Amino acid sequence: MSTSTKNAHLATTTESDPRWATVVARDPHAMFFYSVKTTGVYCRPSCAARLARPANVQFHRTCKDAENAGFRPCKRCKPNQASPVEHLEKISSACRLIENSETPPSLKSLAQHVGLSTYHFHRVFKAATGLTPKGYAAAHRASLVRKSLNKSDTVTDAIYDAGYNSNSRFYEVSNQVLGMTPSNYRAGGAQTDIRFAVGECSLGSILVAQSERGICAVFLGDDPDALVRELQDQFPNANLIGGDASFEQLVAKVVGFVEAPERGLDLPLDVRGTAFQQRVWQSLGKIPAGSTASYTDVAKLIGSPRSVRAVAQACGANKLAVVIPCQRVVRNDGALSGYRWGVERKRVLLKKEANA
Repeated sequence: MSTSTKNAHLATTTESDPRWATVVARDPHAMFFYSVKTTGVYCRPSCAARLARPANVQFHRTCKDAENAGFRPCKRCKPNQASPVEHLEKISSACRLIENSETPPSLKSLAQHVGLSTYHFHRVFKAATGLTPKGYAAAHRASLVRKSLNKSDTVTDAIYDAGYNSNSRFYEVSNQVLGMTPSNYRAGGAQTDIRFAVGECSLGSILVAQSERGICAVFLGDDPDALVRELQDQFPNANLIGGDASFEQLVAKVVGFVEAPERGLDLPLDVRGTAFQQRVWQSLGKIPAGSTASYTDVAKLIGSPRSVRAVAQACGANKLAVVIPCQRVVRNDGALSGYRWGVERKRVLLKKEANA
């Protein structure tokens, strides 16, 4: 049998095997492996490498079978390690354990629960969720306490319902979690003074609000009344105080920063968000003025390359327009999109920064 005839026969044999269609489709759920005799490696069916010639392909039930046949694991798809799908299933299981536990499980117990080493588990958990296991547990408990404060009979009940062992343990972090005392949060921001004023800038109307901790909101829009209503929605029972002459000077500083970004803005901030949102917002300040980065770039910058969608959501949740420069984040193709205060304002801001 000639070489060409033999290759044609091998190709026909491979192509008639239903597993070949799975390789062509790069199915991430497939439970077998294939090797390529011309490269000497074996891969997962989902490997992103260029598709091999069917005549050069062999199928294997396990990694061990492929290695016993003389093939080494592909460095691209790492078939001898847990697959991304398996990782996600393990991380989902760990998240459920965290959410269903009365007290946050230790890193060691979580890793044992999913059958990974503590180091490897910590790394893949952060890559998948954007948070460390400890950060995820803290964020989950913060979410629980917010919900509990709205339905429990007392603040103490809400604190214990959320899994805190004692009042003192929660009050140590309550300001970071809620931005105010639990009683004030429970009352919708009651007894919380927020000073605000609405001004005008080249981007339209601008509202600046300040709590006792610092600037807590910078909103842009076309309708000043709509901006005030948005602030009222944030804290329906807060004591909103219209800005006096001294506060209007602060607004003027913010407007000056909008018009000339190169001036910078040295003001205390009251930035409230989840641990993941905080990481995203901090990373935006590392993008040089006049430059842009994609959502994928930002996800990589914070060490969570798979959290692109969560990065976009964090940018959309930003309440400090311009101050937290989410205008510098663009789509992978460089197109402008997804700006809370309008794409045209995003375009103008980027132009101002580029010309500064």
